[in-house]
This record gives sequence, structure tokens and C-alpha cells, in this order.
Amino acid sequence: MSDAIQTADLEWQSVDGIDVPISKQFGDVYFSKDNGLLESRHVFLNGNDLATRLADLTDFDYFCVAETGFGSALNSLALWQMWQQQRPDNHSHLHLISIEKFPLSKIDLIRALQAWPELQPLATQLIEQYPLPIAGCHRLNFPNARFSIDLWLGDANEILPQIVKTKAVDAWFLDGFAPSTNPEMWQTHILDQIVRLSDYGTTFASFSVAGVLKRGLTQHGISISRPRGFKHKRQMLKAIWLAPETPQHRANALQNSNTQAVQHSSLQHTAKQRQIAIIGAGIAGLTCAHAFASRGHQVTLYDQTAPLAGASGNPLALLNPRLGAIEHSSKHLVTLAWQYALPHYQRFKAFQAIEVNQLLLKPQDNLHELAAHYPTGVFAQQPAHSTELNTSYPSVKFLPAGTVSPSQLCAEILQQPNIHFQRAQVIQLKPVKHQQKIQVIDHQQQCLAEFDHVIVCAAMQSKLFSAQLPKLQPNRGQVSWFKHAEQPLAINQAYSYGGYCMPLDADHLLVGASFHPDCEDDSVLAADHQHNYDQLNHVFPDYAQSLAPIETWQGRASVRTQSPDYFPLLGKIHIDAEIYTLTALGSKGFLFAPLCSEVLVAQILKQACPLSAYWLDKLSPQRFIKKVKPKKPYYQKSDANT
Repeated sequence: MSDAIQTADLEWQSVDGIDVPISKQFGDVYFSKDNGLLESRHVFLNGNDLATRLADLTDFDYFCVAETGFGSALNSLALWQMWQQQRPDNHSHLHLISIEKFPLSKIDLIRALQAWPELQPLATQLIEQYPLPIAGCHRLNFPNARFSIDLWLGDANEILPQIVKTKAVDAWFLDGFAPSTNPEMWQTHILDQIVRLSDYGTTFASFSVAGVLKRGLTQHGISISRPRGFKHKRQMLKAIWLAPETPQHRANALQNSNTQAVQHSSLQHTAKQRQIAIIGAGIAGLTCAHAFASRGHQVTLYDQTAPLAGASGNPLALLNPRLGAIEHSSKHLVTLAWQYALPHYQRFKAFQAIEVNQLLLKPQDNLHELAAHYPTGVFAQQPAHSTELNTSYPSVKFLPAGTVSPSQLCAEILQQPNIHFQRAQVIQLKPVKHQQKIQVIDHQQQCLAEFDHVIVCAAMQSKLFSAQLPKLQPNRGQVSWFKHAEQPLAINQAYSYGGYCMPLDADHLLVGASFHPDCEDDSVLAADHQHNYDQLNHVFPDYAQSLAPIETWQGRASVRTQSPDYFPLLGKIHIDAEIYTLTALGSKGFLFAPLCSEVLVAQILKQACPLSAYWLDKLSPQRFIKKVKPKKPYYQKSDANT
């Protein structure tokens, strides 16, 4: 089954000077020709009583809306506009989950949204983050607005079962093309998944009152009413999932806009500011600290030496993912992580955009074929001898890459007032069950403080905090840097060839990195300088001859941490206490950390999760616990004898 995304095939119709997009695939309009924005407000915003519900959110409340068709983003922007008008001045947050099989191209999206001048300030921000048409979850964050969107690209039949219910959806926009043109979207198994992701108090609204929709909801005990639709439409659908003990007559209040009748029981009114401890101040710990602190929670970051003292502390980090085949992108963690990491780091001054020339070293490398299937703007194919450095190897140019200055990133993160760094050697985490707290104990057996949640990001030391974690493997790596040759490389170009080289600054070139499994020596070694030189010389012999003597090179060695299957360890590690981990990121810490941190936010704060159930299982620290299969009864025949 292919994950390759096909963008919407449109034709346009001018109505009163407005370009209305029409889907060729489904033969239906994306929004009403009468006034799509007014219809969106009438059906979806008013149909879910959102004006009152959003205005009533308390401090640190989290409200989740989901829709079954992103389309032209009109519903999203109408919701965002209402949020601007209604949101209380507190730490409450509005999140939208949207699913789209045939996303509009960015050019078509810009054209479609020109119909609504009043939405342009919001549309501009959305378009800036609008993702490439690659399958998976694309998280769009607008922190100043306390608003975010998870845009899942793919077939709803496949996506909905994979969305993890960390938090029930509070309101649904049951949108999409009409059931007569797109019946697949309105089938019972789709509605079953929608209900799975909901709870008592969840509301639903739709322009459609088709029988399949009404039957699919009522069979789950969801109360339906059919108030007047928009303009010429006689009816629309409005529904609420009432708790069994709620008197049925209260559903009658859905016939009007009396929001007092809507019981918001799907909102968890236990929201509060959390006290969170993070053990380890590498890129995993720093990124987790940023994720929680930016949501208003208090974070104490512990490290026994200093931030970035370990593998994350190299002079420069290169975001250079080797993407997988686009038809399997949702099952390729590097591709998913890159889609989130790039816009994440672009918010920091520590980031610099750069292009990476990825060399094809082996005849069986299929980078050219792989690159050809990605959307425009990801790869630029180029023949041999076309790079700045002379080489006999062909290459593709990966365009949306970048570098991150770890020290500058660290400084920016630690400037946040909600993050407090403390140097301490933590050796134990002690749950206090009757208080639902966790004590952080140092090497002198002193309790440093008590916290609501603890996240272990301690690399090789993570095993000290849970016997359930697997044996972790240390891998030594060393980078080298030295003064440029007479002709320095362009500051926006890097090269990847098994190793990598890139400008460190205007005067120095950075090359790396060696790799020594099961080695914890962090001394800078001449042999590793030689290794880094040999890798560079293999692909760029002419350039290598002009480099400074190896004896003049500087370097830094550190120890990366990997799990037995090379995937990160992400999730809860203590059954009876709020203790989690993010560790074993290997050499991809800067790539994996942003997305993994968002997953921990979802698990700890009970918010929407940007990774599928498939990946949560694959990254769970519990995956290494042996599952003992029950023995067959003595009377059961074996497969061989059946």
C-alpha cells in the first residue's frame, strides 16, 4: 500500500469575482458559492457552540477540534479567527486535527484563500508553514496564538485507526465532499473511528444529514438534532454524545444555540501548571524542556556537569536526513522527524538554512530514483562533476536542510523563564504514591525537589533509573575542524558521503565523524582525525590535498547512545509513577528530539499525539520486555498435526 500523496486536481469557477475551486476527482465545490465563510461559521462553529465553549476555557485547558477534510483550510482559519476573538487571557490552548487525502498545492491554496480578505493575516501564517505533500502528520505550531494544527495527509481509512487517543476530541467538523460524490468518507467504519476518538460531551456538526451519517452516530448513543442549514439548505446536523445518566430531554436544547445544555464532560478540568524534572541536558533534555516551558509549565533541568557536555555538544549539527521512499514515508521515522524538525529549528537564531550534496557512493544507491518521486523543492538532481568540489561520484542536492549551533540553541532555550538549570548528580527517582509526586534524589541521598513528572534523558546513564530499559550501546564519534583551504566552501553548502564536511564558520571547515561501537573513550585521537581525512579524500581527492596538515587539526570526541534496535527509547518507563524517558537517539539526536518531545507532551499533558500508534509501539521502552506466549492446552493439536 502506497503512502504517496496526490495533490488535488482542480478547476476554477468565478462567482461574483471570487475564484471557487472545484475538485475534478469528486465533482464538488470546496466551499459554498453563496458564502463559504458564513457557512463554515454557521455549520461548524455555531453547530458546536464553540464561541461559548472556547471563551469558558480555564487556565491550562486544552481544547481539541477535529475535522474530516482540510480542503481549502477555510474551516481552520474560521476557527482560528474565532479563537482570536474568544480566547481567554490564560494558558489555554486550541488544537485542530485535520485529515486530507488530496491536499491542495500551495499555489492553489493561496489562490483559494484570496476569496477571504479578512482571513489574510491568518492565511499568510498558515501558508508559511503549509507542508509539502508527503504522507504523515505535519504539526503546524503558532505559539503566540496558542493554536496548533495536526494536518494528517493520507487516506482517512488508514489514518483514523492509527491516531492515538491521548485526549478525546471535544468537537468534530464532519466535513468533506457530499456523500453522493465521496461516499467512502461517510462509511460506518470511518464513523466508528470518529466515535473511538471521542467521549461523553463531544459534539458533532455537519452540513450533511445523510442517513449513513445519522445511523452511524445514533448507534453509538449520540443524540442528533437537525436545525436549519445555511441559506437555502433546509437542515444541517448537530449532535452531542451525552453520558447515559444524562436525561435525554436535554438533547432537545440542541435545537437552538443554548450552550448551557452542552455538557463539556470531555474536557478534563484537572488542567494545571505542572512541575517537571528532566534528567540530562543534552539535545533531548533541552528540547523537552523547551516543549513544556513554552506551554507555560515549570521545568527543572538537571545535569551532573553542564548542558551539552555529551554527544550533543559538537560545534555544529547538520540536519541531513536520508529520506526513505516516498511511498513508505509514514513508516520511515527519519522522514517523519525531518518534517517536524526543520520548521521547529527555523524559529531559533541558532538555525541556518543550508543545502546538502548527498553523494551516491555505491552503484546500487537509488537516490536519483528516490529523489525523482519527491515534490519539487526537496531534491535537485545533478550529474557528476557538478558540485563545488570535484568528484567522480554523482549526487543529488537535498535542498531543505540546515545547520544548528548547539551552544547558541542551548542559550536561547535556557533564556526561557520557565526553565531552571541545576547542576546535580541525580542517582534515584523515588515515587511518593500518596502525593502522586516523584522525589529527585542526588548522590548525597538528598531530596532535591518533588515533581509531578520526570523525564530521563541521561544517555548511557538512563539505565540507572529503570531496570526495564534494555542494555544501551555506547558509540564513540569524533569530529575534526581546521582552517579552510585557499578557496573556502560556500557557507550554504555541505557534503554528505558516509561522512560529511561543511563550513564551521568563515575560517574553518568541519568534517566528521568517526564511529567506534562499544567505545566510551572521549579523548581526541589523531587516528580519528586520519579517519575523517581518509573519508574526505576518498570522494574529493583534489580538495583533500589542499587541506591543512592533520597535525594542526582540532577536534571533539563524544559518546553516542543507541538501543539494541537503533530506534530511540520514548515513553513511560514506570508503570505506577509519572516517569518517562527520551534517550538512545544515536547520531540523529538533533533530528529526532523535536518530534519525540512533542510525543512526550502528548503523553504527559494528555494532548493530541503527532505520531501514529505504529510508531508509539515501535519506540516504547516496553518493547524489549519479553512477552511470554501462553502454552497451548495439552488437548490442542499443534499446527503440524492439524
